[in-house]
Amino acid sequence: MKQYSALIVLFFLLAGCQKEKKTTIAAVKMQEFVMAISDYSRSIDSDFIIVPQNGEALSFINGDPDSELAADYLNAIDGIGVEEIFYNGELTTDQYRLDMLRKLVGSKKIMVSEYLSDDNLISEAIAKNSDEGFICFPRSTANYNYEYIPASPFQENADNITNLDQAKNYLYLISNSQYTSKQSMIDAISATNYDLVIIDLFFEEETFTLAEINALKTKSNGGQRLVIAYMSVGSAENYRYYWQNDWRLHKPDWLKKKYEGYKDEIWVEYWDSEWQNIIYGNDQSYLKKIINAGFDGVYLDNVEAYYFLYHNN
Repeated sequence: MKQYSALIVLFFLLAGCQKEKKTTIAAVKMQEFVMAISDYSRSIDSDFIIVPQNGEALSFINGDPDSELAADYLNAIDGIGVEEIFYNGELTTDQYRLDMLRKLVGSKKIMVSEYLSDDNLISEAIAKNSDEGFICFPRSTANYNYEYIPASPFQENADNITNLDQAKNYLYLISNSQYTSKQSMIDAISATNYDLVIIDLFFEEETFTLAEINALKTKSNGGQRLVIAYMSVGSAENYRYYWQNDWRLHKPDWLKKKYEGYKDEIWVEYWDSEWQNIIYGNDQSYLKKIINAGFDGVYLDNVEAYYFLYHNN
């Protein structure tokens, strides 16, 4: 019986080691994917901005925060977006991720979206992030899914914002559920003074046009701002233009794993050439549509797919 128990322990140890090895390999593949996206976009627009979200560990060699910084990867990106560093409803500091970001803040813009259960925490959340050198987008319970425009931005200004480093605040608005038309959404954003705006390429199934995106690049006070497009690169979304009617989990094979909590998304094996061709590298790709629409950059979501493909099973 003791020998049997020892074999069970050995099995789980080996399984754990194998899982970590796969995660490390997948982390390197995500680093390469982001770098390829950057190379492609900057071959078209040398100033194109690349901001991955929630993959701060990728800033280190092999995705290991205890290793050296991954110089090639960091050269390919302009900032790092993260969610819930100090607050996830209440104050619950994620010290592990915060320590990583502290190693990166001097070289990359850190953009933190905090989720707050109480609007009275907004000033405190902004201050905590500001003290670290981060810019903060505070969102309340009603705005968990990035549906609303908060009343006014932190450090509102009339500066011309021409690069990511200059941004003192940002608006994260990837849902259009509160707007009856594309123009009503454009009007609402245009009435604000946010330095940077993150929106989806699409309003329902219609893409924003070059003229519409250019109109959003002026703040209400006349200053210039940046407009960046949201794009998921680690998960496929079944409401996107690229989704085919016969697709489902494991068909194609690279639709790899259910995305818990998001029934319309599936984690993908993002190194698969079919998925990569959807995302970038050709005139029909998602990224080329974003570039053609005149966005200043792209906000890459779900880069942490490298971890979730092999964990939480």
